[in-house]
Amino acid sequence: MKLSEAKEKYIQTWGTLATNWGINRTMAQVHALLLAEGKPLSTDEVMEALQISRGNANMNLRNLIEWGIVRKELVKGDRKEYFFAERDQWFLFKQLVKERKKREIEPVLNSISELKHVDEDTKEAKEFTALMSEMENVTAKVFSIMDLAIKSDDHWLVGKITNLLK
Repeated sequence: MKLSEAKEKYIQTWGTLATNWGINRTMAQVHALLLAEGKPLSTDEVMEALQISRGNANMNLRNLIEWGIVRKELVKGDRKEYFFAERDQWFLFKQLVKERKKREIEPVLNSISELKHVDEDTKEAKEFTALMSEMENVTAKVFSIMDLAIKSDDHWLVGKITNLLK
């Protein structure tokens, strides 16, 4: 397989996989393109490579910057903005976990915490409250695990996961 074919397949595969994780396909493809190229690309280059509109490219680049996995770079003598993907895979993993935690786990925890407070004193209400408490407990543990992953270095977390699997 030629390098250009491999890069194209990677970009398409990454975009498809990302949708399974609740991430916009185009956002994932832009990120994969920046990773695969390994050099800063302009918005025009991103648009051309992925055959997307300027608005779509700008929106997804902005989102990737907000997620902390892409940064703007200046090229001396050029007025265009260029974008570069963070290539440290452990840093990338931690940033993705941090964003998923903020966007998914925190709202669930807040919602469950509210739902635990039922003003009725029936058997059904008590069962529902118990269910919400159990759900809150499990979600809080997932939250803690995600926090550990975000705060850890790669060697520490790999060791902990290995111990859990034994």
